[in-house]
Amino acid sequence: MPTFPLLAVDIGNTSTVLGLADETRTLTHTWRVRTNRESLPDDLALQLHGLFSVAGAQVPRSAILSSVAPPVGENYALALRRHYGVEAFSVSALSLPDVTVELDTPDAVGADRLCNLFGAEKYLDRQDYAVVVDFGTSTNFDVIGRGRRFIGGILATGAQVSADALFARAAKLPRITLEAPASAIGKNTVHALQSGLVYGYAEMVDGLLRRIRAELPAPAVAIATGGFARTIEGICREIDHYDETLTLRGLVEVWASR
Repeated sequence: MPTFPLLAVDIGNTSTVLGLADETRTLTHTWRVRTNRESLPDDLALQLHGLFSVAGAQVPRSAILSSVAPPVGENYALALRRHYGVEAFSVSALSLPDVTVELDTPDAVGADRLCNLFGAEKYLDRQDYAVVVDFGTSTNFDVIGRGRRFIGGILATGAQVSADALFARAAKLPRITLEAPASAIGKNTVHALQSGLVYGYAEMVDGLLRRIRAELPAPAVAIATGGFARTIEGICREIDHYDETLTLRGLVEVWASR
């Protein structure tokens, strides 16, 4: 049975990113949809059918899943099995024997963070370490070593979660778009909030990256991915690369390494 197109599905707490890869392991189509824990397998099959139809894409012949939002991953797997005859491979620390997870509890590492390890490998040409900053519902700092070592990392509150908590606690504050204002010093409430949430968040990212680099025995390249990455592009001084498809590419590379 043909392997390609390969469907890669990265299921996060807020959004799910999907991509189709061809035989050259190139992503030919990508989609971002809202993660809905209430969706049943047939709902997800309809969603997949709609995405493929609108894009004029071929249906997948194989699939790989990364999920941090049970039972959504299981329901995608059921949808693919029932409606496409595809048995999806699910990423976990136990399913990747060539990865060394240097945590107190190795099987506790999230599947998306393991995919980031594979996606970051192309940036390790000249350096022994990489840090992936993945901006999702939480912001994950994944410290990776050459030889597929997951060394550890940092988990921080996501920018949107911080904003939502602030608005929930302070009823008079207006809800705002998370975008960088023209200056750090705000002249009105909206700009002041944007400064605190965007510039303040960027400074947090830069500060944590400096701390991580100070603890490593050699220089590390930093790569940003995830939904909020483009908002802070050009603001964070410690990030070297921005790669929106890093996790999806990592899924494709996991598949190829099996």
